[in-house]
Amino acid sequence: MTGQQKQEALIQAFKELLKQEQFGSQGDIVNALKSQGFDNISQSKVSRMLSKYGAVRTRNARQEMVYCLPAELGVPTAKSPLRQLVLDIEHNDVMIIIRTSPGAAQLIARLLDSLSKSDGVLGTIAGDDTIFIAPTDVNLIKQTIVKLELLFSKNLTS
Repeated sequence: MTGQQKQEALIQAFKELLKQEQFGSQGDIVNALKSQGFDNISQSKVSRMLSKYGAVRTRNARQEMVYCLPAELGVPTAKSPLRQLVLDIEHNDVMIIIRTSPGAAQLIARLLDSLSKSDGVLGTIAGDDTIFIAPTDVNLIKQTIVKLELLFSKNLTS
C-alpha cells in the first residue's frame, strides 16, 4: 500500500469511527484506530484530523459527549447559508434570543458583534445553539428584531 493509500484508508477509518458517535476523547479515537492497524497514529494527529474535518463534540442519544462530523449532525459549515442556520428569533422586551442549528451560535454571534451599535446590538453571548443579545436600547427592541430578521432573510416570529 502506498503512502497516499494509507492516508486515505486512515481518513476513511477516522470518519467511520466518528459516525458511530461513541468516542468521547481523542485518546479513545487513537486506541480505536490502533486496533484497526493504524500503528503510527498519535493524539496530536487525531487532534489535527478533528480540526481539519470540522468535528464537534455533542451529546449522542445516550447523552454522552462524543465527537462527530458536521455532516452527520446537520452542523453548519462555512458554506451554509445564514438563513439555514438561524432557526428562531424571540425577545422578552429586555433581551433577544436567537436559536441556531447546533454549532452555529458562535459563528452567528461573531457576525452580530461586527454590526455597529446603530444596528441595535450592544453585544452577544453565544453557546452552541443559542445566542443572547443585549440590545443597544430596549425601547427599540422590536426595530432591532426587524433588522435581524432582514439580515438573516427569513420571516421569523418575534
